[in-house]
Amino acid sequence: MAPLVAAAPYISVASSVMQFTQQGAIGKYNQAANNRTAAVLDNQAAQIEQKAEFDIAQFNKTYLKVKGETTVALAKSGVQVGTGSAYNIALSNALEKRLQENLIRYNSQVAAANKREEASFARIKGNIARQQSRLAQIGTIATAGTTLLTMGNFSTPNTTGSYGNRGTGMSGYGGGADK
Repeated sequence: MAPLVAAAPYISVASSVMQFTQQGAIGKYNQAANNRTAAVLDNQAAQIEQKAEFDIAQFNKTYLKVKGETTVALAKSGVQVGTGSAYNIALSNALEKRLQENLIRYNSQVAAANKREEASFARIKGNIARQQSRLAQIGTIATAGTTLLTMGNFSTPNTTGSYGNRGTGMSGYGGGADK
């Protein structure tokens, strides 16, 4: 039993070092995972902006088709294109086109900004995870240091045992020779 008592401080130090190392590794892993999430969210923001440009191009294609069909329909009905009601219709359609393009851009900017905000929070969460692991490491070192200090002198283990000094003369205590 005495060799185990003598080895206890070294076992405590070894387990504390292992725990310290694992806490650091976990913190780095969590930070890396959150940074990866942030990168994915940043890519999603860029894709949203690219999709907006595609959506605007598709809308313009549809708009030009409708504009052409409207012009043909007005011409077939004998209305002079560019005057009166035909002009008002063309102006209204152009304003609506501009409004829709702005709405598509605005919605994509809001969605992209939300993704970037999520990415920022993911990075913050990663930094917090890393800081928590560092705090845990400090706690581990403090606990190990306290444990070593409370063990006292390692070279001479306590040989008095749990009964204290024998032969105190007190019956029932210490298991002395008085019995």
